[in-house]
Amino acid sequence: MATHTLEILLSLLVAVAGLALVARKIGVAYPILFVIAGLVLGFIPGLPRVRLDPKLVFLLFLPPLLYPAASLRTSWRDFRTNLRPISMLAIRLVLVTTVVMAFVAHKLTGLPWAAAFVLGAIVSPPDAVAATAITERLRVPRPIITILEGESLVNDATALVLYRFAVAAAVTGTFSLALAGVEFVLVSVGGILIGATIGWLVSVVQGRLDDPPVQTTLSLLTPFAAYVAADKAGASGVLAVVTAGLYLGWRSPEILHSRTRFQLVPVWQMVVFLLNGLIFILIGLQLLQVLENVSGQSMPKLCGQAALLNTALILVRFIWVFATRHLPPLLGQSPAKWSPHPNWRHTAIVAWTGMRGVVSLAAAMALPLAVSNGSPFPGRDLVLFHTFAVILVTLVLQGLSLPVIIRWLGVVDDGTIEKEELLARVRAVKAALSRLNEFKGKANERALERLRAEYENRVGELESDVSAADHSSQGSQAMTYERLVAEALVAERRTILQLRNEQLINDEVLRKIQRDLDLAELRLNRS
Repeated sequence: MATHTLEILLSLLVAVAGLALVARKIGVAYPILFVIAGLVLGFIPGLPRVRLDPKLVFLLFLPPLLYPAASLRTSWRDFRTNLRPISMLAIRLVLVTTVVMAFVAHKLTGLPWAAAFVLGAIVSPPDAVAATAITERLRVPRPIITILEGESLVNDATALVLYRFAVAAAVTGTFSLALAGVEFVLVSVGGILIGATIGWLVSVVQGRLDDPPVQTTLSLLTPFAAYVAADKAGASGVLAVVTAGLYLGWRSPEILHSRTRFQLVPVWQMVVFLLNGLIFILIGLQLLQVLENVSGQSMPKLCGQAALLNTALILVRFIWVFATRHLPPLLGQSPAKWSPHPNWRHTAIVAWTGMRGVVSLAAAMALPLAVSNGSPFPGRDLVLFHTFAVILVTLVLQGLSLPVIIRWLGVVDDGTIEKEELLARVRAVKAALSRLNEFKGKANERALERLRAEYENRVGELESDVSAADHSSQGSQAMTYERLVAEALVAERRTILQLRNEQLINDEVLRKIQRDLDLAELRLNRS
């Protein structure tokens, strides 16, 4: 049995690698292609059935996918600056969506109120994994990505707490709004405190180490530690992971050595890529199971209900996002104070980016089979079907159309990150020059002058780039410089390979020089 499972896992990993290449070739975000491939694979006769264990998703997939999004990609400064719009989406919109979708589902499908609220809570949060995977390849202003990623990091916690209350009400038949409100606060605050504690403890340990393999392993274990500790305490595991990630993302530049950072980032990139690929293929593979559960019902009727539910879900996000954009003037506040990015085109992109994914499906599949009196959980099969329909429609429809909408709106990256990077590099290089001046008369003059000349040339190049960026004429000059550097690196690679092939140097020398060339190429690609 274990061998059979391992064979399936290896086959899925091969599929992930192949589909990622296809996605890059055709210019489609890979989560969309993975889900479609999973759908197709599920209908091939003779292939083994793959069941998605919701506990596996919550424990094995969710923490390591949320953690790097918080620690490696999210800027605490930008997150704090956009905290108001993020909270409007991640907390208030999730609450509004849950209520609206519960009402629509109850009226449309006949689900009991408790089961309708369960469905509303399940489909209320846009998916962190899908949003990050789709938006990271689009050239849009960084604040939009910050808001979307920030929303996706927090809204899972809000939705899962609501989901817990709704399921408890369906199972026991009782519900107290006051008790639910108190528990919501306790669960949220508890998750934040536990996450901050785990983050602080890990930062103390990391700061005392200088062993890249051990520190990388510790980093990989951190999200699991935060999630399990919070979950055992009855707090929000999602908020614990996000809090630990944000804290360590802020502290890591101070406590990690360069050797560790150089190894840590590629490891996390590989882990996230593989887990993303596996989870989205697994989502697609669940279709057969979902269809079997509703095989006795009218499929045209179910599809019509699904279309209306998806329309309501998309509309409620649109109405909320645009309404909150115009809310500040009604409250006597300036739009800029309420949200630093009130441009209606930016608002439209945020409103349209509402893909559902991993958390929604796992929550639906984790529903209990029976309530406290032993009778079946009301409407469980319907909840599963409509959850899957929401994931499929929002991920494929909105994910595929998002690049087209961005081009149609004419939204492009404003270059803020690049300008900040240039200014930071100028100040860093000038600081290095100032430090070198302190060694005048205390060090080898020839070595000192050589290094000073290098830094002065670098300052001149960077200040020229800053000036060019301010006048929006950097493109052609930068490209010419990049081509020259790239050609020079190619010549160096060819030479050292030729020396190795002629046996004038051994492979160890080749690898050392090649590493330096790799670092130079990496710096070039990031500039």
